[in-house]
Amino acid sequence: MARKFFVGGNFKMNGTMESLKSLVSALDDAKLDSNTEVVIAPPSLFLIPVKQHLKEDQDQQVAVAAQNGYHEKFGAFTGEISFHQLADAQVPWVILGHSERRSLFHETNEEVGKKVAAALKENLSVIACVGEKLEERESDKTMEVVEAQLEGIRAEINDWTRVVIAYEPVWAIGTGKVATAQQAQDVHAAIRAWLKKNVSADAADKTRIIYGGSVNAKNCKELGNEPDIDGFLVGGASLKPEFIDIINTKLGSSKI
Repeated sequence: MARKFFVGGNFKMNGTMESLKSLVSALDDAKLDSNTEVVIAPPSLFLIPVKQHLKEDQDQQVAVAAQNGYHEKFGAFTGEISFHQLADAQVPWVILGHSERRSLFHETNEEVGKKVAAALKENLSVIACVGEKLEERESDKTMEVVEAQLEGIRAEINDWTRVVIAYEPVWAIGTGKVATAQQAQDVHAAIRAWLKKNVSADAADKTRIIYGGSVNAKNCKELGNEPDIDGFLVGGASLKPEFIDIINTKLGSSKI
């Protein structure tokens, strides 16, 4: 079946109220591909004002995502935001398991799986990130690592309909390096095969698997033309004008 192309922008810990207002205005004013789903993830402090500033009457409405969340609804968890609170604030998406959360904040596969389950329980949609480090790729352990990360999620959930999988090779995030289109396609195809074997053929067919790792306006069309690459999770380039070009990757393409 045709999977709707998906482009996410992860702003990470970047931006000010003024700069993000300008960025959102540019998105509001741009002609975006209506066949592409677009989600942007500002820092949590700016989620509500960004959401309020986005146009609601445009043909291609842009949604917002949190960059993280916590599985408890309420409690003495200083600095955390719960999925229940995100849902209450009408934030529909959340990014979970990003490599920076795993490496800098030591989130385990099991913790990521628990978070995904808690987010889905609150009716949020999830961008679930997986990916290997350079030494793991060089040791031919890419799929061993990725499958363990996916298994951490599979152990906690049964329904994948609101999950987008983002394959982000850690060695290509913020480094300027990028997997070749064939390297990315190979891993995406292997993830889809894992879904078919361990979840269901239907999940394998319908789940969108997007690529992250120094995606930019120059490489997005080649990457987006691969059969198992259903979009992108964009880092630094999502803060630049070229983000609009990345959103419009599929314009004029036969693959919608």
